[in-house]
Amino acid sequence: MNNTIAIGSDHAGFNYKSAVIDHLQQKGFEVKDQGTFTDASCDYPDYAHAVAGAVEKDNTTMGILICGSANGVAITANKHQGVRAAICWEKEIASLARQHNDANIICIPARFVNIDLALEMVDIFLSTEFEGGRHLNRVQKIKI
Repeated sequence: MNNTIAIGSDHAGFNYKSAVIDHLQQKGFEVKDQGTFTDASCDYPDYAHAVAGAVEKDNTTMGILICGSANGVAITANKHQGVRAAICWEKEIASLARQHNDANIICIPARFVNIDLALEMVDIFLSTEFEGGRHLNRVQKIKI
C-alpha cells in the first residue's frame, strides 16, 4: 500500500482530524489534508467529495473522513466509483471493513467515539490487508 492518506472532516470532526494528522505524520505517512481548516460550521459533502476524489483518482491512496455521525461523509464518498467507505465505531469493525470489504476510506463518528479509539481504529484500518478469496467476488459485485 501507498503511504499516502487523504483526510477530511466537517466542523464536528475538525479537532479529531488535526489529532489524526499529527498521529499519521509521526508514523511517516504523507497526509493530504482536504479540509475543513476551521471548526466553523460547514457542508460535509465538500470535504467528503475531495477525499473520495483523491482515492478514486489513485487507488493506492487510502482515505479518512470524520464528521459527527460519519453517515453523511460515508453516503457522499460512496457515490464515487471504486470507493468503499465504511463507518467504523469499534476496532473490530475497522478490521473487518478492510478484511472483508476492502474498504479504502474509514469514516469515523467523532460524536460517538473518543479520540484514543479513533486513533486505534485508524491504525488498524491502515495496517489490515484485504483477505480476498470469497470476499473478492462479493466486493466485485458492488460496482454497477
